[in-house]
Amino acid sequence: MNYKILSAILILALASMACGFTIDIPKRATPGPDITDDITVAVPGSGETRLSIAFGAGQLKLSPGEGDDLVSGTATYNIKDFKPEITEKDGEVRIRQGNYELKGIPSFDKVKNEWDLKLGNTPMDLTIEAGAYEAEYEFGGLSLTGLTVKDGAADVNLSFSSPNESEMSVLRYETGASNVKLEGLANANFNTLVFQSGAGDYTLDFTGELQRDATITISSGFSNIILVIPQNVNANVTMESGMTNVSTGSGWSQNGGLYAQEGEGPTLTFLIKMGAGNITMTD
Repeated sequence: MNYKILSAILILALASMACGFTIDIPKRATPGPDITDDITVAVPGSGETRLSIAFGAGQLKLSPGEGDDLVSGTATYNIKDFKPEITEKDGEVRIRQGNYELKGIPSFDKVKNEWDLKLGNTPMDLTIEAGAYEAEYEFGGLSLTGLTVKDGAADVNLSFSSPNESEMSVLRYETGASNVKLEGLANANFNTLVFQSGAGDYTLDFTGELQRDATITISSGFSNIILVIPQNVNANVTMESGMTNVSTGSGWSQNGGLYAQEGEGPTLTFLIKMGAGNITMTD
């Protein structure tokens, strides 16, 4: 530990004792028996539908459902304060993990927090906010008009195995030091993709049915990034980094920091800003 920081902590501790103050260290929350809640949310009555999911630590699974509900599924947990809270206002539905931070810090090796939710195919703008967690997202066949994912240290697989049935304006993914794989991105039917990350390993797979020109902006720290771009797709990549190793397949041409692949149909246009790391462009 930095000795200046340690000295400052000791001085503050002594000062608090001299002034008669005490520092309370929260007790750890104790996991109990498993609790499983059924979650069912109807589609809001009118207007644009916005769904927001706020999730802490644990495992989160989202996939298409077969019923008419906006959301259906289960949440299983063993900390009572993890109980999901559901609110609805002006066409926005919010499903939030219960607040437990003020009541103690759990021992995470014994904690269970698992959500398995099915999403309806009504057009919706979806936002996911999460902490350190694992996730499996399958969005193929849904009608997403927008998608935002913001998470911390994460291990995530996100897939569009079939085309998104609505035109998506922006797909935004912001993450910390994570391991993230995004598959079938051409099926997402987005106009703009914004990907921001800390250090980590990331795969952005643009297989699928590309229906229109799209722009992709990638900003990352020290990372390993794999871009899967089929050979028959037009693609232009601008690299802004002096310390990044770039590897490409045989179908790519290079002029300084500009890389291009000739294909047919719509064009993917990339702007990549990296501190350092490795970029691999493959098919």
